[in-house]
Amino acid sequence: MALNKFQIAQRIAKELQDGFYVNLGIGIPTLVANYIPLGIDVVLQSENGLLGMGPFPIEGEESADLINAGKQTITTLPASSIFDSAMSFGMIRSGKINLTVLGAMEVSEHGDIANWKIPGKMVKGMGGAMDLVASAKNIIVAMMHTNPAGESKLLKKCSLPLTGTNCVKKIVTDIAVVEITASGFKLLERAPGVSVEEIMSKTAANLIVEGSIPEMKF
Repeated sequence: MALNKFQIAQRIAKELQDGFYVNLGIGIPTLVANYIPLGIDVVLQSENGLLGMGPFPIEGEESADLINAGKQTITTLPASSIFDSAMSFGMIRSGKINLTVLGAMEVSEHGDIANWKIPGKMVKGMGGAMDLVASAKNIIVAMMHTNPAGESKLLKKCSLPLTGTNCVKKIVTDIAVVEITASGFKLLERAPGVSVEEIMSKTAANLIVEGSIPEMKF
């Protein structure tokens, strides 16, 4: 069965390691803040100027003065630090972010990502994603495997304007966990109850499948 957006975020949270500084993009990636594994210390960074972002607030306890880069209300932690965007992007551009989680509309087998221009809609630009993909040491993409028309979002070559090239390391979709290798997409895990054949049929690019593919664990 395909995962929902909360389960995608929960699976990505398993990629976090103790001591990581992590930037969460808008959309599904922001949900990762609610699934930090017990026993590890992770510092979440928001590009609008916050280090030490907590989980989403309880309904009725939101503060309009505390938002993330996607303008969602958030919480802070006892050791949180608030600063201007110049310092925030200084952290990003100097490579101090260990992991970035981004949403995407398309990812190519070479690790290229397109996540800012929606066909037929007015957009202001790619924003901070440009700096994140250029500077992050590790980028994981959270997205649905296919678009609303049922077309694959994992492609041999992106058709939309690129945000960055050769930067994505791993993709977690509603049906699979896929790694970007020198030879292209490699299937690592499948959603519970989803067959390898279904994943292959929904992937436009070549998909490397080696041995038995385990189901995702949460």
